[in-house]
Amino acid sequence: MRWIRWALIGATLVALPILAQNAPPAPSTRFVAVLDPAHGGTDGGGRLSSGQLEKTATLALSVRLRSLLNARGISVVTTRESDATLDSDRRATLANHAKAQLCLSLHVSESGSGVHLFVSSLAPAPEVQFLPWKTAQAAWITRSLALAGALNSAVAHAGLNVTLGRTALPGLDSMTCPAVAVELAPERASDGSVVAEPDDASYQAKAATALAAAVLEFRSEPRQP
Repeated sequence: MRWIRWALIGATLVALPILAQNAPPAPSTRFVAVLDPAHGGTDGGGRLSSGQLEKTATLALSVRLRSLLNARGISVVTTRESDATLDSDRRATLANHAKAQLCLSLHVSESGSGVHLFVSSLAPAPEVQFLPWKTAQAAWITRSLALAGALNSAVAHAGLNVTLGRTALPGLDSMTCPAVAVELAPERASDGSVVAEPDDASYQAKAATALAAAVLEFRSEPRQP
């Protein structure tokens, strides 16, 4: 559309054209993923067969996944970047303050095989203006299950065994975003023998690549109520 403005030139009122300008694009919604490497500081977690503490392995996995997500244009907030002690309330507070679109709580274990995915056992509840602490996740259970589904598909596609479950998750239960606990167990052959330990660099990279693909898939999905 072309608009005009009027200008007084000498004693004559002249119509001058003004070229229409495109409206500025609407700002894009920022997608934030929170990575929560379990344990840290005085809480070492379990000890792997290599002798490495769980807190060290989860931090390494977080660093790998953060790098992959950043490279794909996803903003990442981590609950810890070093060997720091954090309780479950602090982890939830950090995730909520970040106004995250999702949170992955990262764990490793010597039991089981492949990747274990856990969603809070809280019953779904409608979202209200003021969410009670300790059960805030109830308003996000449906989306957390959808996130677990995306993670399940991507991890299985990567050729890793996947186990799904629901349990009480003190840190995640207070989070106001889709949240899943991801536990990396040893990669095992069909006979049950260990192919790779949870702190193996190439195994962590394989798992992190699958998790990053799932986050991208989840970001593209329309939000469901």
